[in-house]
Amino acid sequence: MKLLTVYMREVIKRLQEGITRRLAVRENVTVGKNLHVGPGSVIWAPRTLQIGADVYIGKHVTIQVDGQIGDGVLIANGVGVVGRRDHDMHDIGQTIRRSKWVGEDTSLSDPVSIGSDTWIGYNAVIYSGVTIGNSSIVAAGSVVVKDVPANTIVAGVPAKEIKVRFTPEEFEEHWRVLRAAGVHWIGGSK
Repeated sequence: MKLLTVYMREVIKRLQEGITRRLAVRENVTVGKNLHVGPGSVIWAPRTLQIGADVYIGKHVTIQVDGQIGDGVLIANGVGVVGRRDHDMHDIGQTIRRSKWVGEDTSLSDPVSIGSDTWIGYNAVIYSGVTIGNSSIVAAGSVVVKDVPANTIVAGVPAKEIKVRFTPEEFEEHWRVLRAAGVHWIGGSK
């Protein structure tokens, strides 16, 4: 009886995860294997968003941009990855509420690139048009408005570099092992 109870809990858990993911992942989004999406999250793209393998997206996350998210990324609860120009604030004769938005005019969309092996901390905000390099960390509550180099830890509003994650030698070894495990480097050559 105990084995049956454990089995039923696992079945219910998998069903809940599947339903949550189906509710969260909307139009124009492709996902890799082993995507976890927490309850209350919304993932949508005006044109296309590609999410890599083994990505964890926490609760109440909003991702509404074009672009790519690499493999092995951890996105904590409450994160926002959103457009900086989602509404046309120069639309003459229209209130901002009624102005063109990125869903109608995809020219307003600036893609985001979040590298593999990246951790985006609780309640961080990342604006569209930004590239976050592989193996970087964005501290909780940070607002990212410009590119973050690979292997960099940023914090603050606006986010600024505070240190590197690995020494150059450790970084090379880290990526040698990750590549051997099938993790893809996102962006420029490495």
